[in-house]
Amino acid sequence: MPNTENGQETVYCAPPDPVLRAPAVTLGALACDTHAHICGPEAEYAYSDDRIYTPPDALPADYLKLLKTLGAERCVLIQPSVYGTDNTVMLGAIQEINAAGVTCRGVAVVDDTITEAELDDMHATGIRGLRFNLVDLKDPSQGAPLQTIRRLSERIAPRRWHTELLIHADDDPEFDETFGDFPTEIVVGHTGYLRLGQDADCDGFQAMLRLAQAGRCWVKLTAPYRISAAGLPYPEAGDFARAVVNAAPDQVIWGTDWPHVKVSTAIPNDADLCDIFFDWIDDAETRKRILVDNPARLYDF
Repeated sequence: MPNTENGQETVYCAPPDPVLRAPAVTLGALACDTHAHICGPEAEYAYSDDRIYTPPDALPADYLKLLKTLGAERCVLIQPSVYGTDNTVMLGAIQEINAAGVTCRGVAVVDDTITEAELDDMHATGIRGLRFNLVDLKDPSQGAPLQTIRRLSERIAPRRWHTELLIHADDDPEFDETFGDFPTEIVVGHTGYLRLGQDADCDGFQAMLRLAQAGRCWVKLTAPYRISAAGLPYPEAGDFARAVVNAAPDQVIWGTDWPHVKVSTAIPNDADLCDIFFDWIDDAETRKRILVDNPARLYDF
């Protein structure tokens, strides 16, 4: 539902499915959900005026219940764009989730005014990367320029953090050359976040795969509903996922994308997302690499 605030239109998002249902196969010991957002309480923490959606409250207590239901023992919180560079909610949630016995890391959003002391404090809390949203913006031309991303990446490289990009991989047919000499490893969300109608043979996707094969890029199998024109089981997303796993199984991770903000189709139940992942990847050892071993390397578990 659209709403106008400060002369700008934002969209109210549907809440996640309230039904907690276990998947056919639970994720397993030390499995990690590498992509989730904590939002709210809205009554306490203001959202950015530049946001393009307004999420429902999605709080640590609810997320912990979901993790227990799915069988995940580790998680990674990603700073949602609705808070801009104010990471207060996420940093507090990391501490709350860790205190509840689930090992939690995070990926922050900052600008180049961030101090070294602030970065050190973030590291101590559990931050292991910086995220740059270049496409889901009111004005995509206002996304951080490549030189700013590179400069911040140079600063976080000594901490062994990574650079996460929300981009459409199909926009850059030379993705491997653009980021091949980056000071940090690159993480790409939503299996490249390809626009509808693209396929695994498109130049940008293949360039992303080449960088992954070189060990310089990680690909998140997240949000299949964002890259598939059809509903469950999201067949196009399955094709992309299999292509990534076949090309670079040691560079692939998985996540729920809970609470599934800004979704124009039916909100999925997270158990179904687990089930389709197990359908995509039928080899137990490969599943363990994606759910346990690979995120342990990337997020310093």
